[in-house]
Amino acid sequence: MSVHIFNSWLTNFVRLYTALKKRWFHAGLRPISATTPITTPPYEHFTQIGDPVLRGRAAEVPADKIDSEEINGIIERMVKVLRHYDCVGVAAPQIGIPLRIIVMEFAERKRQQFTAETYAARKMSTLPLTVFINPELEIISEVKHKQPEGCMSVRGYAAEVARYDRVKVSGVGKLGTSSEIVLEGWSARIAQHEVDHLNGVIYIDRMDSSSFCCLSWQQVNAAGGHASIVFDK
Repeated sequence: MSVHIFNSWLTNFVRLYTALKKRWFHAGLRPISATTPITTPPYEHFTQIGDPVLRGRAAEVPADKIDSEEINGIIERMVKVLRHYDCVGVAAPQIGIPLRIIVMEFAERKRQQFTAETYAARKMSTLPLTVFINPELEIISEVKHKQPEGCMSVRGYAAEVARYDRVKVSGVGKLGTSSEIVLEGWSARIAQHEVDHLNGVIYIDRMDSSSFCCLSWQQVNAAGGHASIVFDK
């Protein structure tokens, strides 16, 4: 996305943001009515594969916009979506915003969702809420591990994906200051997955296609086909 196109997009977004602002609570941009769906970006749901926003290269956030009300509002929405869906990462295109912003979190409570053996085998560890604007990813270890991976933008499916074991992510943090972090194991996988989204890449582009599966296939059979994939939680 060129600077001209980005500025035009941002101008339109600011106009829309201003028009809708009265309908949102200031804290966290919650809609006044929980039953009122958000049908314009930034969404409160995950965009799904097929949406063009997931296949374009996201634009960098200009330095003078990093600490702006609009960008902070987008980040707040990303955090809200991440926690509502109890997932581990969100890239801005996943809520309909073609900007280079990612949010990651692997809370300690998620340990309860895995067996001790799985937690250790996948090299999982707590990752506090982490925000990067215009992130750069550097591969530190050429060693790759193949593990099951899913995506909230390809809801209901998963596959084995090989990812680098150790990476460094650098960029600008939420407060507008330079930040970098070295990640390994599962946290490194999360970072690679989210940065991929900023480049229009989805995990299905990297997966072992023979492992691609519907996570609910057993429930579908048990229910005689009367099953569905839910997209709002």
